[in-house]
Amino acid sequence: MTIALPDYVRDDIQRNVRFALEEDIRSGDITAQLIDADSKSTATIITREDAVMCGIPWANEVFRQLGGVQIEWHVQDGDRLEAENTLCTLSGNTRQILTGERTALNFLQTLMGTATTARQYADAVQGTTVTILDTRKTLPGLRAGQKYAVLCGGCQNHRVGLYDAFLIKENHVVACGGITAAIERARALAPEKKIIVEVETLAELEEAAAMRPDQIMLDNFTSRMLEEATSIATKSPLEVSGNLTVDNAGALPRGREWFLSSGALTKHVQATDLSLRLQ
Repeated sequence: MTIALPDYVRDDIQRNVRFALEEDIRSGDITAQLIDADSKSTATIITREDAVMCGIPWANEVFRQLGGVQIEWHVQDGDRLEAENTLCTLSGNTRQILTGERTALNFLQTLMGTATTARQYADAVQGTTVTILDTRKTLPGLRAGQKYAVLCGGCQNHRVGLYDAFLIKENHVVACGGITAAIERARALAPEKKIIVEVETLAELEEAAAMRPDQIMLDNFTSRMLEEATSIATKSPLEVSGNLTVDNAGALPRGREWFLSSGALTKHVQATDLSLRLQ
């Protein structure tokens, strides 16, 4: 399975890795200095639990920046893995393998954990008309990686940040003087940008629907309100936020496509248990 690496992700990888290595190494890896400088070794990274693969570009960048280590991957990002599966084989300078071990595993375990959670969500709505979206509730500094991991897990990205789409929420509506005024200002400011509007009542939905934004987010709508929403907003895609989870996404009214956004994809991540074994 091949997952395309979005440009916004590619731009962040070197910066992510550079900071992570500086954070860990600082004035030098004093424990690695116990090993002969010209020592060569081979090592493998395995997963100790079932998971979805993610993070290869970050691990590659760790050892590219350190130098002296080659990696042969036996899996691809997006692959479903069983416990004890070997991810890759590393060969080269022993000091550099051990210096980069924790940083590489930190990226892999976090991104694999995110991708694995996303796959659980994607599997839960398979065969339905529901598409799972992530949110901006990501780990600081690792948003691009987690957004990529969501794709590896079979879900889709919401907006990446504050710059690539409008998300007009309650406080924006209040500050602008209403939904209509906020949408009009957004279109005047950046007509090429996607406009998403959050609504909390059916009256707000009617006002938003009349303006035909690119997407309308229904915040904590009840089942009855969701039924009514389908007849009110016939021109704009509907996104459900809050109240519903993948466990009850099947309760969404039939007959149209839905988006379900969940911060749990990225903020409730549980790291995958990985191990590097020196041969």
